[in-house]
Amino acid sequence: MTQNSSHEEAEARTAAGPQAHPHRWWILTALCLALMLVLLDNTVLTVAIPSITESLGASTSSLQWMMNGYTLVLAGLLMSTGSLSDRYGRKRALLLGLVLFTIGSAVAAFSDSPAQLIASRIGMGLGAAFLMPSTLAVLLQVFDEKERPKAIAVWTGVASGSIALGPVVGGFLLDHFWWGSVLLINVPIGIVALVAMAALVPESRDPQVRRPDIPGVLLSALMGVGLVYAAISVPEHGWDSPSVLVPVAVGVLSMISFVVWERRAKDPMLDITLFRNPLFSGAVGSAALTSIAMAGSLFLFTQYLQFALGYSPLQAGFGVIPMALALLAMTPFSPKMSARVGAPGTLACGLGVMGVGLVVLSFVGTDTGYGLTLVGLALMGGGVGIALPASSNTLMSAIPPERAGMASGLNSTMQEFGSALGVAVLGSLAAAQFASQLPATVPEGSEHSVGQALGAAAQDSDAARVIAEVKEAFVSGVSLSLRFAAATAVLAGIVAWVVLRRGGTRAPAGQEAVGPEKAQDTAGVS
Repeated sequence: MTQNSSHEEAEARTAAGPQAHPHRWWILTALCLALMLVLLDNTVLTVAIPSITESLGASTSSLQWMMNGYTLVLAGLLMSTGSLSDRYGRKRALLLGLVLFTIGSAVAAFSDSPAQLIASRIGMGLGAAFLMPSTLAVLLQVFDEKERPKAIAVWTGVASGSIALGPVVGGFLLDHFWWGSVLLINVPIGIVALVAMAALVPESRDPQVRRPDIPGVLLSALMGVGLVYAAISVPEHGWDSPSVLVPVAVGVLSMISFVVWERRAKDPMLDITLFRNPLFSGAVGSAALTSIAMAGSLFLFTQYLQFALGYSPLQAGFGVIPMALALLAMTPFSPKMSARVGAPGTLACGLGVMGVGLVVLSFVGTDTGYGLTLVGLALMGGGVGIALPASSNTLMSAIPPERAGMASGLNSTMQEFGSALGVAVLGSLAAAQFASQLPATVPEGSEHSVGQALGAAAQDSDAARVIAEVKEAFVSGVSLSLRFAAATAVLAGIVAWVVLRRGGTRAPAGQEAVGPEKAQDTAGVS
């Protein structure tokens, strides 16, 4: 067989779209196991912070780097690792990511110093950066167009459910074992996923040979690290601090330079023209806004359960389980709804329901009980379960299958930035409202921490009354932020409705235009 005929056959297979793999559902199980491993770790470690502080004598700065080092490496490299997986093989990227993440978890679990734990977490972040984009990219290769929406719905449900289950898993392990158990649990799961992927996942890569885009890799890393570092620094330093403004400037300048370079590069890491496709830009934009609303509201609501209602960390984790259950229950209906009303209507509906749930949660108080919370969390989770599968499927249907890793990496980067920005914005709103509503008897300086304010109130001569006022002030801040999150969710729905409906108005040269109502069933090329 000649080289030209081989190339022509590869192009024909690409044009026809991926074919269903005979073991696709087992492959999806392995992919979801790896995805759960990474996303569970995003939240499971947060409940172990007090134990780590006591065992390792970690300072506040060390604790921040244990959390932020992982996030920064992940956010900075997602686009680059996604692109590399397209060039050099997605199975290879998955296996490398699993090895790095599993070894990093084992070393981190037995760390005897903060520096060792920080270094291990950075290694875990590098492994996660190879894993996350490749899971969705492989999924796109092994499922055909008919079954892909169902597979993406399962993938999305596992992703969102893992985030919500993290505090529960972490709290359970800490109740029975030492703090390292929340990291050591990754090792057996990682080994099982590694064996399953080595045996089941077929190798796939971009059939077109492309040169590595080194300037694009460096600029995208600077962009991701700068913007995410600025967002996660806001709660501690404030919006006008050099610790925030400098990384913002670095991130923005890197983003501008990245766009200019990618437009001129012969083999760009990211095809900037993809953003001209409304299906792609609408899906990315709505997913980022959804991440802002979801991450910021969960961050504050778990604190509300602990500080206002007196829940333990484990009880607070169980307290948000209804959201995860509602999300998992509604996820299977997303592909069916998309088939009936189209992706724009599905996203708008789901995000609208999420917004209603957040509004309901904004009316909770110190004496409202759990009933109102249950309704709000169920609505919020159900809305996310409807919206996110449609968003992910629309995104992956709007790109060439051979560039799936790059697109998945971009989408994950936007979601990481949205999550960090959501915590920063909603946290700042809550903190400002809390400080303005604190009783005058609370000592100056306590407005920066709910725990400090409650501790100071307990020393007051009229402790019961002052503690109640501090809790009311905190609830007031949480309520304001949740209403802002609701507005953000509704805005995401409007963006999806307006932008995605334009998806059928134009198509790339040589390809039939794809209407938004069929976006969930067509792998378009932009």
